[in-house]
Amino acid sequence: MQIAETLASSAALDNGNMEDFYREATRIVAARLLWETAALTKPDQEHVLNVLRPLGAPLGPVMDSESFNAVLRTRKPVLGGLGPYQASIGKQLVSLRVPVIRDGELRYILTIGLLPDQIAAILGQAGLPAGWAGAVIDAKERMVARTPDTKSANADAKTPAVQEAIARGGSRRTQTREGVDVETIHRVLAGTEGWSVNVGVPLAELNAPVFRSLRLLFGGMAASVGLAIALGLVIAREIARRRRMEALESTAALLDSENRGALAIDAAELGTWRWDLHTNEFSGCSRFCALLGLPSARLGETRWLADEIFAVIKPSHSSALTSFGAECLASGKSSSVAFQIQSDDRGEYWLRAAGRAEGRPNHRHIIHGVLADIDVSKRAEAERSHLLRRLASAQEEEQRRISRELHDQIGQTVTGLSLGLKALEQGLARGNNGEAATEQVRWLEQLAAQIGRDIHRAASDLRPTAIDDLGIFKAIEAYVAKWQERYGVRVDIQTFGRDNPLPTDVAAVLYRLVQEGLNNVLKHAQASKVSLVLERKSEVLALVLEDDGIGFDQETSQRNVSGGGRAPGLGLSGMKERVALLGGKIALESAAGKGSTIFVQIPLEEPVKVL
Repeated sequence: MQIAETLASSAALDNGNMEDFYREATRIVAARLLWETAALTKPDQEHVLNVLRPLGAPLGPVMDSESFNAVLRTRKPVLGGLGPYQASIGKQLVSLRVPVIRDGELRYILTIGLLPDQIAAILGQAGLPAGWAGAVIDAKERMVARTPDTKSANADAKTPAVQEAIARGGSRRTQTREGVDVETIHRVLAGTEGWSVNVGVPLAELNAPVFRSLRLLFGGMAASVGLAIALGLVIAREIARRRRMEALESTAALLDSENRGALAIDAAELGTWRWDLHTNEFSGCSRFCALLGLPSARLGETRWLADEIFAVIKPSHSSALTSFGAECLASGKSSSVAFQIQSDDRGEYWLRAAGRAEGRPNHRHIIHGVLADIDVSKRAEAERSHLLRRLASAQEEEQRRISRELHDQIGQTVTGLSLGLKALEQGLARGNNGEAATEQVRWLEQLAAQIGRDIHRAASDLRPTAIDDLGIFKAIEAYVAKWQERYGVRVDIQTFGRDNPLPTDVAAVLYRLVQEGLNNVLKHAQASKVSLVLERKSEVLALVLEDDGIGFDQETSQRNVSGGGRAPGLGLSGMKERVALLGGKIALESAAGKGSTIFVQIPLEEPVKVL
């Protein structure tokens, strides 16, 4: 009974895994001599499986419906009697039925088919002396097994002498079918609801030693039954222990997986959330609430009505979040949406929600997902887009400047040269003296020299030839010398590692950084001294540009920009863009009245070329 109950508690029946249960039941049946088969039946008498037949094969009707209905009624194990002939198996069996209950619901009835022949064999092995007769009677007073004539057991065999002994609750003298006068002794088996063992002792042997032997015999039988019960308990405990270990291992694996997932979410600074569209309610972790600027519970998740969540989202972005939810429910696939939040502390900032709805189509109503802060990347993207537009505008302006310079300066000089040549031609034609002609030629030479200087200056602005002719460090030194001479601001320049050449693209960017940095000092700093340090290391190029000008308050400047004020000058923005294209870093330090310092670092391994 204990082994049958242990099999009924199999973990394979927790989730309806019939293939695993079929293998487990087949193994246990093969190990039990008394067991012929194990079958699983639903409460509506629909057969699920029988280990004597392949899984999924058609099975016959339920036999011994009385014991089956007794299990339905009591939800307790029931030992039936000797059943009728079972056509699907080809044998008469004794049914041991055990309920399979999960979560308070009777899901199946497990039936163990016991062999009457094996019961008779066990009875014969009990050591009855020659001439004695033994019989096992079921609760319906039908003979299940008999010794020495085991083949006489059948569902209709009645035992009048035994019935009278059972009714009298003691013993009765009768005659066996072999013609031996015996005293019938009757004992009811505990826990079987009426099954009994009956032993017929020949009257000729009834004496005190025989009765002592009889007591010893029953004691031995009781010890055998006790040993069988103990063995069943040991097996049941072992199976239960294995189930507990498997459950603990599964729980530990699940907990480890959840911990790794939670660690990844924490490391990514993500907030987890759940949106139930039936109740129109959000629930989320503390990080989710913090990202939305909403208070959260100390422990566990915090619940919010959807209207409270939509209240902190910019009205123009609410429809995008609604469409995101509808798309998740319709497709069942992962989706994402970016939207802006209105907060008293942070103002307006960007978040991205990514999620997915599980379940069958038209049955999905819950979306699970994560929430991330993308404000920095969004602002960087917007700043980059704005900078690219400004660079395009600056490029157009530079082209217009060059056009004006060519027209106003070089064009006028060329016009003057052309007029001078024409006048010279006319003078020579009239036969003017040589001195006037010589003076005219000298003036024309000056105009030609001026044209050459103007062309050289325009070309230098477009691409400094000194970089190719002198090298980047000498080209910068030459440019700095001309700059300080022209504007009267002293520049202290120091260079290190100049013996190692720089890549062409890095050299061009470095030259432009120095140009734009000095121009910013000239326009905004009101400085009297500038310090410039260039250091070429094996893996990085460092530039430090420091002035002693008026400086500015960085926090105030940042708030003005965030509040829609004037953006940083094109010079500094251009420097940032050039450095970013090379994968470098640029930082600015400044304070009102204490000057400004620009720090630049450009990696020299696999640089990105400037277009």
